[in-house]
Amino acid sequence: MKRTAKAAWKGNGTKGSGTLTTQSGALDNQPYSVKLRFENEDGKKGTNPEELIAAAHSGCYAMALSVELEKAGYKADNIDVNAKLSLDKEGDGWAITKVDLKLNASVPGISEGEFDKLANGAKEGCPVSKVLNCEITLDYTLN
Repeated sequence: MKRTAKAAWKGNGTKGSGTLTTQSGALDNQPYSVKLRFENEDGKKGTNPEELIAAAHSGCYAMALSVELEKAGYKADNIDVNAKLSLDKEGDGWAITKVDLKLNASVPGISEGEFDKLANGAKEGCPVSKVLNCEITLDYTLN
């Protein structure tokens, strides 16, 4: 399987701007820029690469956990995942240093121990977790 996305950029690095478009159309000329990335903390005016990675990670992890639960004979009533990505200054540049996954799940009939094993296994096995070169934490609430 292959997926594509396109970035178009105009202008210099700090004053320029661009758009992002994905194969699915979920993003269609979505604006992004240095200003939107570093000065627009509420994220309402455009997106940035870190927000997209956090969305990909939370979605991938939720799906990975659902598959692991199914393989173990469980079905979740709900799986809600929030990924909080940290972009920190490192030397002269920037680095993604950490992703905190916060999970709230309802899985009938599962023990805390079994859920812990499956939830952490999904964190390690999630394809997006595997590609990230940073600390990944998991905090969960099982209802």
